[in-house]
Amino acid sequence: MDFKDYYSLLGISKNATEDEIKKAYRKLAVKYHPDKNPGNKQAEEKFKEMGEAYEVLKDPDKRKKYDKLGSNWKQYEQTSGGGADFSQWARQGGGKNYSQTYSPEDFGGSDFSDFFNSFFSGEYSPDGGGGYGSQGRRSGGRPVKGQDYEATLEVTLEESFQGSKRMITIGDEKISVTIPPGVYNGQVLRVKGKGAMGRRGGESGDLYMHVSMLPDPVFDIKDHDLYCDQHVGLYQAVLGGEIAVQAPKGSFTMKIPRETQNGKVLRMKGLGMPVYKKKNEFGDLYLKIIVDIPQNLSAREIELFKQLAALGH
Repeated sequence: MDFKDYYSLLGISKNATEDEIKKAYRKLAVKYHPDKNPGNKQAEEKFKEMGEAYEVLKDPDKRKKYDKLGSNWKQYEQTSGGGADFSQWARQGGGKNYSQTYSPEDFGGSDFSDFFNSFFSGEYSPDGGGGYGSQGRRSGGRPVKGQDYEATLEVTLEESFQGSKRMITIGDEKISVTIPPGVYNGQVLRVKGKGAMGRRGGESGDLYMHVSMLPDPVFDIKDHDLYCDQHVGLYQAVLGGEIAVQAPKGSFTMKIPRETQNGKVLRMKGLGMPVYKKKNEFGDLYLKIIVDIPQNLSAREIELFKQLAALGH
């Protein structure tokens, strides 16, 4: 049986910080989540492996146990001819440096891979009595928090601007999710207690939703600012005037300076996206002026343009 290197599974070093472990897991969990890979058994298996690795490495105590247990696996694998039985390794004294008993439940539950079911096949007795007890797992133990769930939450610009509520389904449960105003692409929202159920009285895990902003047909979002094209007529660009601007915040009037050039960017302060969790703070709206050349000119209009051209314009 092959040793499972959880650090390699998450693509991190053995010196990775807790924050690096969490970021690596969340990135991979989104990539291999069954909702994004329907019917893909390989992705489903990857997702399970990521969850198993994160369940162990996210907790300092569990991580310490895993590091100690795995520190000499290559040595045992070589002496056993490659077909390592890790439970046998422990019985032969491979775990002699441990100072406490443990069970698979100490590492998050009984639904681990064959590697863990073998490696932690029983209860280790550090009193020199010969490795694991015959009872297998302990009947007691401390409460264990349930596994966290990961999901992608697609949000429209309007939902992000106004805030909204969304009903999502996790397993057989329908959950009402609040989308606060100002959520942004890549943000992670946490719904406490909506992950997997805990074991032995432990609290449930949490649901982490990764916000994915859907493309908007009118506006581009950059940080808290909005960008869009604003079409104006040639005469309006030359002579100046007022135009009506439709922003997520409502309808507004903007003055166009005389002789405004094509491609010029004008700013409307405070008409961008709301700043997350900061009341009455908004980004700005930037309008790129697109000057529309008139078409289907009358004979009189063509004559007037010729006169302007003769004046050197």
